[in-house]
Amino acid sequence: MDRDASVPRVVVGVDGSPASYAALHWAVRYAGLVEGTVEAIAAWELQGLQNWSGPAVDMDFDADEARQRMEQELTEVLGADTAGSVAAHLVHGNAADILLRASQGAEVLVVGSRGRGGFARALLGSVSQHVSQHASCPVVIVRSERS
Repeated sequence: MDRDASVPRVVVGVDGSPASYAALHWAVRYAGLVEGTVEAIAAWELQGLQNWSGPAVDMDFDADEARQRMEQELTEVLGADTAGSVAAHLVHGNAADILLRASQGAEVLVVGSRGRGGFARALLGSVSQHVSQHASCPVVIVRSERS
């Protein structure tokens, strides 16, 4: 992927949660202010297989279908015009690691305060906490109004 280093990149993690949608809206508004681009990153991995030494195959996961769902969700959340300007990436791997790699050289990394997992009373999810401690760029953690 060729990137113009003079154009600020705003990387945002999305997972379908209300907080990630709030982060997506924040990222789009901020990118508009700095005349930057937005990269929406969704990560997926096979749960429970982190220590598995055999082949990691999920017979039910369809990457093309997941990409289509992601693009459809972006359109529903942002509207067709805005969603078309957001580069959507579906990446296999640990969400925190994927976001840290994607955000290298970015203007900012934006994440929701809590994603799909975790405990309802937690102030920060594990991914937002991890990236806030390890990112090489500024991190913005956005809380959903529904949190």
